[in-house]
Amino acid sequence: MSIRKLRLTILVVILVGLVAVFAWERLSIQKVSAEDKTVYEQLQVFSDVLDIVQENYVEEADSKELVEGAISGMLKTLDPHSSYLNPDAYKELQVETKGSFGGIGIEITIRDGFLTVVSPLEGTPADDLGIEASDQILRVDGEPTKEMTLMEAVKKMRGPKGTKVVLTIMREGFTKPKDFVITRATIAIKSVRAETLEPGYGYLRLSQFQSTTARDLRQALTKLEKENQPMKGLILDMRNNPGGLLDQAVKVSDEFIDEGLIVYTGGRLKSQDMRFEAHTNTRPHHYPIVVLVNEGSASAAEIVAGALQDHKRAVVVGVETFGKGSVQTVMPLRNGAALRLTTSLYYTPSGRSIQAKGIEPDIVVERELPRKRDDERGRLRVIREEDLKNHMDGEGKTESGAKPEPTQDSERKQQLKSDNQLARALEVLKSWEILSQMKYAHE
Repeated sequence: MSIRKLRLTILVVILVGLVAVFAWERLSIQKVSAEDKTVYEQLQVFSDVLDIVQENYVEEADSKELVEGAISGMLKTLDPHSSYLNPDAYKELQVETKGSFGGIGIEITIRDGFLTVVSPLEGTPADDLGIEASDQILRVDGEPTKEMTLMEAVKKMRGPKGTKVVLTIMREGFTKPKDFVITRATIAIKSVRAETLEPGYGYLRLSQFQSTTARDLRQALTKLEKENQPMKGLILDMRNNPGGLLDQAVKVSDEFIDEGLIVYTGGRLKSQDMRFEAHTNTRPHHYPIVVLVNEGSASAAEIVAGALQDHKRAVVVGVETFGKGSVQTVMPLRNGAALRLTTSLYYTPSGRSIQAKGIEPDIVVERELPRKRDDERGRLRVIREEDLKNHMDGEGKTESGAKPEPTQDSERKQQLKSDNQLARALEVLKSWEILSQMKYAHE
């Protein structure tokens, strides 16, 4: 073939290729134009509205605030957990996962259109004053919460230590809403607490999942196992645990599971699907476990409960959990803000969805409350001899007539006496040990 013909052939191939590319791009543009025409029209409407407001509003409007308000409103139409985090809110979120922030100490969500308490955080002003899981917050400092976003509500409830905030609460059993005046404090939460209930039986409380929870749990287990040799059983208490970091929930589950799936996620996009597997532990924990849950156990707490339940590694005791089984991905933006966007759902190893369903306990145990009027919490409990004026003390007295100091053992007995769910969990562990020693268990 001559050089001239070769060049002509190459030129034709290039032209054909370019025509094909241009044709494909034109078809793609037509397709995109057909599919997204409505979106582009709506964006034009948004631009028109922005121009009209800036030119005609009675006061000069801040364009940045208008755009941020529009973004917040857009995310509000999705689900209760998706939101726009301005730079200050994004910084607060990062601080919160480290376990220290200023506020009153509650985890909140939006349920049936109402701002609702998922759970009070243990040992915080809200917990001490009697705020409970499932309480509906109707107003914050007199302002209705009906149209508030979660981040707006959080911002209003946070504040400097020593300042006050008024929450107007409606609760099942209330005849009318009640105001709770709460003094803010620095919320420094210790996510793990451990103690020995009786010789051989340990108690481990997880109040939420922070960046150091898994490490602190391992240290607590080491201490409990040294105190109790042999260790006969463990109660893992995750009541009113609002959740927290996913990686910590996976690590906590992994501590008790040697192999298999812990949790997986499923979303609209393939990239949002994740699977988390267990690893063989260098220090296994060969003893029975009872997990305590209630309606305030949510998110990461439900992941742990579901994983241990599916692997037959623990008996779950209590009541049905909250049912927050959605994954929020925080996506930083160029202006220092971020999007908190729901991207997928959690599933337990057996394929159960947690979302809006929660974890069903193996043994249902409702919390029994005392039945004498308690003005702070609005509860009732039975009047006992000890409540009568000038009642006689039945406990022994010292020679000087003073009552003896309460011992750690007596405090634990009182704890079991006042907490029927905890007492039932201990009974399950003891029954477990007794049944395992019976003859038929080995045949």
